[in-house]
Amino acid sequence: MIRKAVIKDLDILAELACQLWPNHTVEEMRAEYADMIAKPDAAFFLAFAQETAVGFAQCQLRHDYVEGTDSSPVGYLEGIYVADRYRKQGVAKALLTACESWAKSKGCCEFASDCELDNTQSLQFHLCVGFEEANRIICFTKKL
Repeated sequence: MIRKAVIKDLDILAELACQLWPNHTVEEMRAEYADMIAKPDAAFFLAFAQETAVGFAQCQLRHDYVEGTDSSPVGYLEGIYVADRYRKQGVAKALLTACESWAKSKGCCEFASDCELDNTQSLQFHLCVGFEEANRIICFTKKL
């Protein structure tokens, strides 16, 4: 079952997000998501197996230029995670479908995402669910 997350789901979301982004703490993710969950330009979806949360997706509207797109706003998949045991069962695709439907309901005609260059698992997922690669970039930074 997939459903849109609400404020009472913050702890579940934060715990799942830390599985995807282990460099963050549950407290950090909870605080970040508390600000975002009520905003009309962001949405979180949870996947459940019976009563257990097994995955989540985070999507937003991006109003700035999104690589490879021609419109604005663009729905954007900010993150998606499914617990190992539930992978390859269509859970991530169902979460993505919920995000895409949400973006369409917000007036979007394009949906985008990204992944790190070395994240081959994410790349394969994106290609398998219909994304097309738009570009590859390497970002640089420099202390001043």
